[in-house]
Amino acid sequence: MSEPLPLPEGFAVGHWSDAAGGTGCTVVIPPPETPGGVCVHGGGPGTRETDTLRPLANASEANAILITGGSAFGLAAADGVVRWLEEHERGYFTPFGRVPLVPAAVIYDLPSGEGNVRPGTEAGYAACEAAAGGVPARGAIGAGTGATVGKVLGRQHAARGGIGYAAMHTGTGHTVAAIAAVNAMGDVIDEDGSVLAGPRREGAPVRSAELVAEMKEPPEYRVPEGNSTPVCVCTDAALDKRQCSIVARSATAGLGRAIDPVFTPVDGDVVFCLASGRGEPDQFAPLQIGVAAATVTAAAIQDAARQAA
Repeated sequence: MSEPLPLPEGFAVGHWSDAAGGTGCTVVIPPPETPGGVCVHGGGPGTRETDTLRPLANASEANAILITGGSAFGLAAADGVVRWLEEHERGYFTPFGRVPLVPAAVIYDLPSGEGNVRPGTEAGYAACEAAAGGVPARGAIGAGTGATVGKVLGRQHAARGGIGYAAMHTGTGHTVAAIAAVNAMGDVIDEDGSVLAGPRREGAPVRSAELVAEMKEPPEYRVPEGNSTPVCVCTDAALDKRQCSIVARSATAGLGRAIDPVFTPVDGDVVFCLASGRGEPDQFAPLQIGVAAATVTAAAIQDAARQAA
């Protein structure tokens, strides 16, 4: 399999991992003053500062995006990202200094290792220190360290998830990339419709969507554990804040192609979009970049399953 295209110029991705603790975090650092948008799906999101990316919010930029394990506890890692950004004089301008804006989303990985080990301030800072351009490291690393997929029969029958990445060029010469932390209740589905990663029963693969549809009574544990597949789309196209949210919404189609079932009451799926291009956005850009974002989002999710395997 060929190496993916690198991140758009000026973007950097860094990971902090604790293999023994079964958790970690991943940070995406864009060029300064990069606009951002967000789309939140599913019934169980865990987020921080996503409201700053809403079209009616005053700030137009995101100084970094954090994807972290540790469930709600892991949101503390954003404090370390804020500290790193402040030290590097990055943030939203105010009369009394720059204030770093770090929207964040979590995955639920507490059963994967030591449940009392969660990413904190130092983990977020370390992920920033490790951030680099090019092709990000993938697999059971960063926020994907303790990720699992296909948990409808319980964790003991689940498959490994992780961090995946994909990128492409558009006809207009722009790069569109996606980083995904895949920790879904459902299965990861390949382009041909086959299951890349999902539960197994008596050694044989089973399809989660079929299991759920055919169940005559709830499973023994009654309520599946928390799940999420946060994604960050990065592009060097020129998009304003509103258009970034349009692209983030379009990118959720990629989750629908690559995860089944998806957007369930126990999945907190979140897609961020960061666009570093300068100049006046045109009306075609959200359509083209949104279509590409859906494609690379699906591919990044599939890549996570392959890397985990």
